[in-house]
Amino acid sequence: MKRILLSILLSLFFVIVFPIESNAAADNSKIILDGQELILPDKVQVANVNKSVMIPIRVVAESLKFKVDWDQKSRNVKIQQNARTLSLTVDQKEALVDNNIVELNNTPLIMNNTVVVPIRFVSEQMGLEVSWDNTDKIVYLTRKNSEASSENSSTGTVQDTTSSVKRVNEINFSSNQLVIAMDSSVTPVISTLNNPDRVVIDLPNTTFGNMAQSIDSSSNGKLDVSAFPAVADIRYSLFSRDPDQVRIVIELVDVPAIGFSYETSADKILVNLNVTGDGAAPAPQNPASYSETKVVVIDPGHGGKDPGTTGINNYKEKDFTLAVALKVQALLLQEPEIEVIMTRETDVYPTRPERVQLANQLNANVFVSIHGNSVLSSPQTTGTETFYYQRSDSKELADVIHKHLVAAMGLKDRGVKNGNYEVIRETKMAAVLLEVGFLSNIYDEEIMLSESGQNAAAQAIVDGIKEYLGVVQVP
Repeated sequence: MKRILLSILLSLFFVIVFPIESNAAADNSKIILDGQELILPDKVQVANVNKSVMIPIRVVAESLKFKVDWDQKSRNVKIQQNARTLSLTVDQKEALVDNNIVELNNTPLIMNNTVVVPIRFVSEQMGLEVSWDNTDKIVYLTRKNSEASSENSSTGTVQDTTSSVKRVNEINFSSNQLVIAMDSSVTPVISTLNNPDRVVIDLPNTTFGNMAQSIDSSSNGKLDVSAFPAVADIRYSLFSRDPDQVRIVIELVDVPAIGFSYETSADKILVNLNVTGDGAAPAPQNPASYSETKVVVIDPGHGGKDPGTTGINNYKEKDFTLAVALKVQALLLQEPEIEVIMTRETDVYPTRPERVQLANQLNANVFVSIHGNSVLSSPQTTGTETFYYQRSDSKELADVIHKHLVAAMGLKDRGVKNGNYEVIRETKMAAVLLEVGFLSNIYDEEIMLSESGQNAAAQAIVDGIKEYLGVVQVP
């Protein structure tokens, strides 16, 4: 078990060696372990050296908690996990694994003051499944065992918690039937949305494999549906990475209500639409399956390598925004007329364009970005303010949420303002950016970091969203 654990942890520090045409740095490369992307520090890139892809080892110290020692004099890196030891030395092809000599295909190097190392011996010695998407320059690392490990903080032991990620290899549509080819069995979650009418197929714990269809650099793609008059669009995407989830959306043309059925096998999912060839749809047999769902995207600002601003007690904005956003999510999940989508649910960093793209791709009704303010040079500055960008629907949403948020927080009303922020400027729906209060103000911070204050903020945001959407009339 310890040997398997070390292999899992070590896989985060290295990149698999594959032949690649160029020796230039792979600036846009990604490394994905069991569906989760490894975020590299700024100005640190995956490198292609002598046709071997290599990754900086400093990611080890920044990402995980096990012991890593660097000896400057001998230029040796030693990694220890329990009784297991791996020793690598810069410019030497021989490594030590538990005092056994293992020859590397390429020597560890120092590039830009960072040690980079190959991974072939890791995959061979530790049992990782690997694949390479040369089109998008993505390295996929998958554990051969069916479960992923997580650390138990109280005991320091490791427990198995998560099933290995499944892969989608092909998506086709014909005769009103969507065929999804998988590498193993997956139970889909299928729902309907309107305005426009859509069938949404979510595949939990799933990512893209060696797809027969094209996928762009943002892990999105479309099918050609020009031969199907009832279908406006079929698009697919790696909808989230934490955990991994593929989403496929079938958008229909002028069909007010639809029916569907599906069946699964060991390697396929078949989704059958009850749509006739001329685009008409029969009356649904189960009206409860058709909803007037409103899509709400909640964006906890910053995250991962982007901490946001800091407060008077060095509290990070990214932690505050996530705490409040998760409370908002919990409340909205109780609303059957609202589908809530999070841009992040853990301490990861989706870029601003990725947040915008997610909301626009979903044709969301509402986008709410949650933030905390800070002016350390002016600790007396206090209050709540809300930003929108030009559009009248965004101004309406801002006015409604701001009204509830000011009342709930009890802080100074700093007003509703027009702000030129990317996440509210580039989104196509009603969108607002909330500055709940000032973490740099001792009074604001006390309220913002308290459980009661965060609950109040979350309830206010939800009340504002519901009032704007007309889900319920809030006085």
